[in-house]
Amino acid sequence: MSRIGNNPVKLPKGVDVTLGPVITVKGPKGELTTKRNDFVNISQGEGKVVFERAHNSRPARAAHGLMRALVANMVHGVTMGFERKLEINGIGYRAEVAGQKMTLQLGFSHPVIYDLPKGIKAKVEKNIIILSGIDKQALGASAAKIRSFRPPEPYKGKGVKYLEERILRKAGKAAG
Repeated sequence: MSRIGNNPVKLPKGVDVTLGPVITVKGPKGELTTKRNDFVNISQGEGKVVFERAHNSRPARAAHGLMRALVANMVHGVTMGFERKLEINGIGYRAEVAGQKMTLQLGFSHPVIYDLPKGIKAKVEKNIIILSGIDKQALGASAAKIRSFRPPEPYKGKGVKYLEERILRKAGKAAG
């Protein structure tokens, strides 16, 4: 039994949900859509959206909590938005944002240029990159892609890491 799927999603003021083969959530920050899973019945009550399984098969049980989480993330995104912070560590490592293009100097012989997806905004404060947007999936994918250009290494900790990430440091060679 899905504990997450049984919880209804409360709709704040100013958020409209349209149900059908495609679920659309409109709010003050924008509009998001996702495909509805056929294993989950979705109904809208007074100020909340309720999710029920169509039957008790394994795929229906798996999709029950997933659909509820996706809709809850869409509602949170169109009301408050999401934010992800990355930290750049290393001498000469830096980032610049110009429109939807991010230029990263990460110790390579060339700068790394990354085009931000539509709906994702970035700003840089010293060595912190702040990504923000309403789509949690696109935001996480962008942050993972930026981190993949130069993941943190365990000896000096140089590279791009999530702000809350802890790097397990290794000891170097012992002096003989």
